[in-house]
Amino acid sequence: MLILDCPYCGVRAEETELTPGGEAHLKRFGPGSDDDDFEAYMFARKNPKGVHFERWRHAYGCGKWFLAARCTATLEVFGTYPAQTAEPPADIVDKIRARRPDWTLT
Repeated sequence: MLILDCPYCGVRAEETELTPGGEAHLKRFGPGSDDDDFEAYMFARKNPKGVHFERWRHAYGCGKWFLAARCTATLEVFGTYPAQTAEPPADIVDKIRARRPDWTLT
């Protein structure tokens, strides 16, 4: 079972207490955007085996959205951080690189 720490309320929550929100750090496109940009946003997503950045909501807790870095193959969690963060924090990137030296932030 996936267990994540909510960076807002500090609760260590099982995935049954959370709601997944898809890939993190996307540039979102909506009404009025170029058709190609909107299509890429809606349908051309990464689906990596390995390190992935995701959005999660602490649905049965504080209700806030946050971001998590984890490995999709092993469920290893590298850390969580507030949703308003534009890029993964340096300490989380360092944890990922310590476990996977060849990994690059793309």
